[in-house]
Amino acid sequence: MTRISSQINNSDTQYHLRRQEVNSNRLSNQIGNQSRISSLRDDPIAAGHLVRYQSYQGRVERFEKNAQTLADQFNVREGYINQNLQIMQRVRELAVGGASGTYTPDDLKNMATEVNELLKELVQNANAVGPDGNTLFSGTRTKGVAFDVVMGNVPGAKEALIENVRYNGNVGINKVEVDENAYLEVDSSGNKTFWAEPQRLMGQRDLSSWQALEDGVIGIDGVDVKVSSGDNVYALAAKINDSGVAVKAEIDPVTGGLNLTTTDSHQIWLEDKSGSSLSDIGMIKDKSQLPPYNIGNGVRVSGGSLFDSVIALRDAMLRGDNESIGGRVLGTIDQGISNLTTRLAKSGSDYERAVNNIERSKTNNLNVTALVSREGDIDITKAITDMKMMEYVNQATLSNAGKMYSSTLLDYMR
Repeated sequence: MTRISSQINNSDTQYHLRRQEVNSNRLSNQIGNQSRISSLRDDPIAAGHLVRYQSYQGRVERFEKNAQTLADQFNVREGYINQNLQIMQRVRELAVGGASGTYTPDDLKNMATEVNELLKELVQNANAVGPDGNTLFSGTRTKGVAFDVVMGNVPGAKEALIENVRYNGNVGINKVEVDENAYLEVDSSGNKTFWAEPQRLMGQRDLSSWQALEDGVIGIDGVDVKVSSGDNVYALAAKINDSGVAVKAEIDPVTGGLNLTTTDSHQIWLEDKSGSSLSDIGMIKDKSQLPPYNIGNGVRVSGGSLFDSVIALRDAMLRGDNESIGGRVLGTIDQGISNLTTRLAKSGSDYERAVNNIERSKTNNLNVTALVSREGDIDITKAITDMKMMEYVNQATLSNAGKMYSSTLLDYMR
């Protein structure tokens, strides 16, 4: 109920003038900020939607940057793999020529000089560092050298040559988020890219009566395989085969030992993450030895790296051994080229997928920007029109108030 008094006209006029000032100030702020929501009370539902849309837009922008970074990395890595493939093609040409039997031992030694230089170039590319300063082919151990070179005296050579190349990285895989709960895996392990043959580990210990004494976890190429107390070697082999890792386990019918064979060309990575199952069966040494060079002393190993095949070719040329060149050496080189081609195709596929994620993120960003604009942006034409209407109302109010209070000080001066 409103109380009628002599002050009611003045009070109402002052109240509505203040209301007009508040509305005008709010609209002015909205025009200045280009947003129709300056506080939650302006539109609570739209404000809630706007917060979620802006949060998602920030994540989409991060996804796009992640995918772009991966695309750049894949592109650089693909270039090095392609160059290594060209080097191996040249190595194969020299191997075919050396196996023909038309060259003298001195000619083969001269050819071995070129092979040795190609080997150095191969090692250099394998230790390549990307634009971000990280090693390209060392797994997740990106701050160190991917491959260590061991120099030694080689028969037939006049100086120390590369005798062995050892992998110094790991088999870790990075997962980079490129969409909501969607990840791209970055597998840059050098002992996969620069491997020539499927590796085979043949245990010589009879495990027919072996049983696991405790629960444990073994790691094979970075994949965890659980071992339960009481498991025998057949249960262990079955668990390895069911783990999805690119390694096939079987029991040797003659020795009773455990044999592990990779299903593609890469170096096996074995470790006891908890317990001591692998060391108990003699497949690896104790935990003080780190993979991949922790294979047990009694285990026979076959299958070498790309570097091993090139070193074998160079040494055979220095010896003048045409038979070895045309036999196993040429075969391992062909397998190495095949593996490099596969890895090149995989790198190219990863690049294309990263590019697709970039394009999807750009499209999502445009769509979310439209949603943010719909919920939060102000209609500038309507806002200016409303501002003008408020000015007219304010002028009309002041004019009306002036007519109601027309008396001035001059009315009392007589």
